[in-house]
Amino acid sequence: MNVTLDYGRTGLPVTLPDRTVGPLAIKDAIPLADPEKALLDALANPIGTKPLSELAKGKKSACIVICDITRPVPNKLILPPMLRTLEAAGIPRKEICILNATGLHRPNEGAEMIEMVGEEIVKNYRIENHHGKVRDEHTYLGTTDNGVPAWIDTRYIQADLKITTGLIEPHLMAGYSGGRKVICPGIAALETVKVWHGPKFLEHPMADCGIVKGNPVHEENTRIAQMAGCDFIVNVCIDGKRRITWLGAGHMIQAWEAGVQFCQDIVKVGVATPMDVVVTSCAGYPLDTTWYQAV
Repeated sequence: MNVTLDYGRTGLPVTLPDRTVGPLAIKDAIPLADPEKALLDALANPIGTKPLSELAKGKKSACIVICDITRPVPNKLILPPMLRTLEAAGIPRKEICILNATGLHRPNEGAEMIEMVGEEIVKNYRIENHHGKVRDEHTYLGTTDNGVPAWIDTRYIQADLKITTGLIEPHLMAGYSGGRKVICPGIAALETVKVWHGPKFLEHPMADCGIVKGNPVHEENTRIAQMAGCDFIVNVCIDGKRRITWLGAGHMIQAWEAGVQFCQDIVKVGVATPMDVVVTSCAGYPLDTTWYQAV
């Protein structure tokens, strides 16, 4: 059996025994026919909160958090309508910060940033990287009951309007990515991440892929995100060809939960018996950009 694994930008051909089960794949989901229209509808009719245009009225500044290069979020689609909405509501362009949620990853600049958000946005808007190892760039919000000190990027904390974007997909520790996760660990300091990513949480049997209920990793970063505050999210789900299959906006928890419900019905695939060997990959570029992502 010849299979091409998603690896890098071009794939990796491998030959496997004919008795191999698979290849396993997520279920078919029809891509959105008009993603831009779906986004405009979501901004005007969000889940669990007021439209973005109303939330932006009277605000003097805004921070939009985006995922770094290791996440294939369609920022070139998501950002322009949001930015236009904020400026139309009266927020000056110079008071809008697009914050790159690197977590503890390296910064993205130059060609990488253009690839992420597009040349026009790079030229015309303020885009800054989060630096997780520089504690002075973070604000201490307190320590949770589970002993996690919440240090979150000050640029986000001080913004009048707090917006996050992201991709919802299975996550090996937090159940699913997206939503609250772009805040913790996305714009959290090392002091926060090293406790939240510590054995107390990661060794818990419920801290696993596709599990939300009872997952302490999910529960704790949701708690920290609520401490930081979030006025509005825009999240998407994508298929294997990186086409948008779901798009939702609104309340940080309610809109994210709607996306998780859509995602979990598609990404789970069963096998009849346990396997001796599993051959897999990191889903290709950009998810295999760094060694850390190789987990």
